[in-house]
Amino acid sequence: MARTLDDLTWPVRTDRLLIRRVTEEDAAAVWRYRQLPAVYDWITTAPADRTAFDAYFVDPHRQAVTLAVEHDGVVVGDLYLHVEDAWSQSEVATDARGAQAEIGWAFDPAYGGHGLATEAVTAMLGICFDGLELRRVLAECFADNTPSWRLMERVGMRREMHAVAEALHRSGRWLDGYGYALLADEWRR
Repeated sequence: MARTLDDLTWPVRTDRLLIRRVTEEDAAAVWRYRQLPAVYDWITTAPADRTAFDAYFVDPHRQAVTLAVEHDGVVVGDLYLHVEDAWSQSEVATDARGAQAEIGWAFDPAYGGHGLATEAVTAMLGICFDGLELRRVLAECFADNTPSWRLMERVGMRREMHAVAEALHRSGRWLDGYGYALLADEWRR
């Protein structure tokens, strides 16, 4: 049976960070950086105002897949971790249930350049492979989002996909996308 985030012990601590499940009370801190152009430009869902963001943030599904990243007691980022079924043929579908996760993140640019995002995403990979015992983790981004794909490479993920003009950006432009992944065996090496 696949493990879920509910099966793990929270919070998770690293040298400088505390990673925990989000609560409704985190909405103001997360809105603070998610509405900044450097973040807003790349995230999938960007509600137009605080009221819309609060409604989005407290949605039970959103809360179930979102982790808060704290540094010195301040929320400096959030992580997305959605466990999902791997693609499979129907005869082996039960073995593919809950075998992988899609991950993502948003961080306050004011805390950039100090390795906090790398530390947080590395910890999230540990949660995926050691805590949830997943076999594969994947992440995607716009190809123009250089900080995001560089972070994927820093934590050991490999680029598996470069899709040309595959993703419609809120600017109205079709942009290239990158897909990265990491297997549990690669993580352990």
